[in-house]
Amino acid sequence: QVQLVESGGGLVQAGGSLRLSCDASGRTFSINVMGWYRQAPGKQRELVATITNTGYTAYADSVKGRFIISRDNAKNTIYLQMNSLKPEDTAVYYCVREQEGHDYWGQGTQVTVSS
Repeated sequence: QVQLVESGGGLVQAGGSLRLSCDASGRTFSINVMGWYRQAPGKQRELVATITNTGYTAYADSVKGRFIISRDNAKNTIYLQMNSLKPEDTAVYYCVREQEGHDYWGQGTQVTVSS
């Protein structure tokens, strides 16, 4: 089993920044993909960004140029630096880790952007 714990969410004004962190523990393997999804009220969960263990990244079009995903493999931690935040970025952000064919999810952290 893998446990994921997110942190760093909160309330910020439009145009501001936040940095999310996700710590993985348990039965972790070096070959993996980690990422962030988000779910706004009344909407489906959507992919925000992913990063492989080798550092390859991918982003949703809605966050390209504003969000940066990174990781520290030694700490089994990923980060999401969110800049130029917009009210439409308001959502619960979930960390996910895929390894050995299994997906593991965190509990989520709330991000609220006020206009």
